[in-house]
This record gives sequence, structure tokens and C-alpha cells, in this order.
Amino acid sequence: MIWRALYSGLWTLATPLIRRYLKKRARQAPAYLEHWDERFGRAVTPAATGAIWVHAVSVGETRAALPLVAALRRRWPDAPLLVTQMTPTGRATARSLYPDAEVRYLPYDYPGAVRAFLRSYRPRFGVLMETELWPNLIHAAHEQDVPLFLANARLSEKSLKGYRKVARLMAPALRRFRAIAAQTADDAGRLQQLGAVDVAVCGNTKYDFAPPEAALALGETFRQRIGARPVLVCASTRDGEEALILDVWRAAGERVGATLLVIVPRHPERFDRVAELAEATGFTVQRRSDGAALRDTTQVWIGDSMGELFGYYAAADLAFVGGSLLPLGGQNLIEPASVGVPVLFGPSMFNFADASTKALEAGAARQVADAGALVDTALALLADPALRQAMSQAARAFTMTHRGASERIVELIALGLERR
Repeated sequence: MIWRALYSGLWTLATPLIRRYLKKRARQAPAYLEHWDERFGRAVTPAATGAIWVHAVSVGETRAALPLVAALRRRWPDAPLLVTQMTPTGRATARSLYPDAEVRYLPYDYPGAVRAFLRSYRPRFGVLMETELWPNLIHAAHEQDVPLFLANARLSEKSLKGYRKVARLMAPALRRFRAIAAQTADDAGRLQQLGAVDVAVCGNTKYDFAPPEAALALGETFRQRIGARPVLVCASTRDGEEALILDVWRAAGERVGATLLVIVPRHPERFDRVAELAEATGFTVQRRSDGAALRDTTQVWIGDSMGELFGYYAAADLAFVGGSLLPLGGQNLIEPASVGVPVLFGPSMFNFADASTKALEAGAARQVADAGALVDTALALLADPALRQAMSQAARAFTMTHRGASERIVELIALGLERR
């Protein structure tokens, strides 16, 4: 109790810093200034009460929730759907993926704000995706008898060390989940070390995500615009990675031949900066947003669009998954594998440790030590169609083998709802 009181006090003290942070982010992404009432828990009139509520913090979690939401709706077809996020990009993704759902921000973890949110919406039950552990929210749900489940849960060794410092705050919160669906046995073990109970290993819903037909059609359109040139897509890249890749790509000189380098930055507020960086490095650059025909002389294409990542993957001969050259933990490698694209990633994949290990074992992916090794490996694979084809088949088989997590999680939720 005292730990949660201290935690709540810190939220109050941090309010000026939170407002300053939102305004700072809004300089590059104006959407951060929108819907402040929702963020700070002021009165919002719900479209419906008694909804199935799914909280997915940003883009990756929102996409990962799609097959789970489909399975939830098959089990409870008459329930409305409420989807919450914490970021503008997550909110925009939810609006495109769940057009008939109510989409809004989850308020920050102020005690009064989360209590008001739950009183207003009165959800049938809530599903928090991955590692969304908000002690005041979880306590308020317990008080108001809203069953909560943690789904697709993952906890890296690095995150466990951090959470252990506040174990007296986190352990009571974890014990109040009706059930927890962990991605792997290692995730389950780490959650239990932190104090969780009722933890089941259900797998990763990201394997269940079927690429939308519209995205695959967009990939065909991209491919037609590009022509017969080899295509390396560097997707979900983070700040600092693009400079490393571009410098080595430039140094490779004639070895790259006609290969088109496609860079899709992780965050939209960095689109302009990455385009300018590519131009400053000496490349001929075009942007997806210009709508112009792709010129034969274009060397770097900047994927400055939202919601089209599968389209870029579908147009690729080879994909590098960002957030992995620097110690950031990596991004979702299952997405390119699901469309049969061989995958490369860097040394830092702790956020996707199990998936990256399985992909390597299946022959669907290669891990590289740095940007130099990335370019060398990519050019070698682009010059070897037979090896790429074998990796493509392995990538599809890898994703198919591990499907089924969404249905297992729904069964766990149904059993949890039977318990009081």
C-alpha cells in the first residue's frame, strides 16, 4: 500500500514534466497535443459500456492484438470493442485495423484518472498486451471487479532486473491478474520470479497475424514501380541506425549495383530527417509520399508512410529488421517472414529473443554483427537466388509452425472468467 502511495505521488510530481514531454514531442508530431482529456482522465462519454477492452500501447502491440481480437470476437460476438493506446501512431493504427471499435488513449496511471476511466466504460473484461503493467490501473480494476488478463506477455532479463528494484510495487499488481498468458517458458519464469501467479505459456500472437490482402496488393504495386531491381528493405530503423547503414552502403560502391535500398523509419516524426540524411550522404533519394514514378537512378527510397509496412516487405527480396544494430532489443521479425522474405537482424534482439532464435534455427534468418556485416551479407544473399528461395520457404514454414497463440489465450480468458 505504501509503495503504491509513493508511486502515485511520483505521478503527481511528474505532471509538469509529462506535459512538457508531450509538447516537445508535438514539435515533430503534432498529434501528441490532441486528446489531452483522455490522457489525463477527464470526463469522456463512452460510445458503449460492457465492452471487451484491449490495451495495446503502440503500433507493434496494436498489430499483434489483431488475431487475438478476432478470436475474442468469435467467442463473444455481441460485445462491443474498446481499444486503448498510449501513442498517436498506435491510435492511428487501431483506427485503421479496428474500424468499428471505440479507440482512445488510456489515461496515465493517476489513481483518480484510471478509476474514472473504468467507472465510465465498465468493461466486461480487460486484456493488457505484452508488458503493460500499471499498478494503479490494475488495483482500480480489482476494486471495481473488472477481470484483467495479461496477454502475449514477455519480460526480458534486462526488464526483470529493472522491475526487481520495485518488486514490492509490481508483485501485488501481477497477482491481481485473473490469468497471464506468457509468450515463452522463459517469459513465464521471469514473471513468476517477479511475483506472478496463474501464468500459462500460450505462444506469441504475432505468428497468427495474416498479412492483409490489401497490403500484399500494395506490395505488388510497389514491385511494379520498382521493376526488376533487387530490393533490400531496412524496416523499423531507429535513430542512429540509418547513418550506419547509409555510410556502409555508400562505401560498398559498385558492389550494390542496381539494388534499391528502401528505408522505413520506425517513427514518423523522423521521416524528414532520414530523407535529409540520405541526401547528405550523397544518394539520389525519393520518398513514398511524393507519389511520383520511381526513377531508375533512385538509389534510396524512403518509406515515409504509415500502415504500409507489409507492403514494403511484400516488395522486398530481403529485409533487415531495425532496432537491432544498436542495443534497443529489435523489432518484429515475424512480419517479413510471414510473407516469405528472408530476414536479417543485428546483435540486439532481446525483445524478440525466442522468435529470433527459432528463425535462425529454421534457416529463415541471418544475424549480423554490425552494419558492415549487414551490407556484406545482404549483397551475398541478393547474388544467390537459390539460397534466398530456400530461406523464403523456411520463413513461411517458421511462421506457420508457431501459430495458434490467439485461440489458446481466448481459452485461458474464458477459464479465468469462470473463476471468481
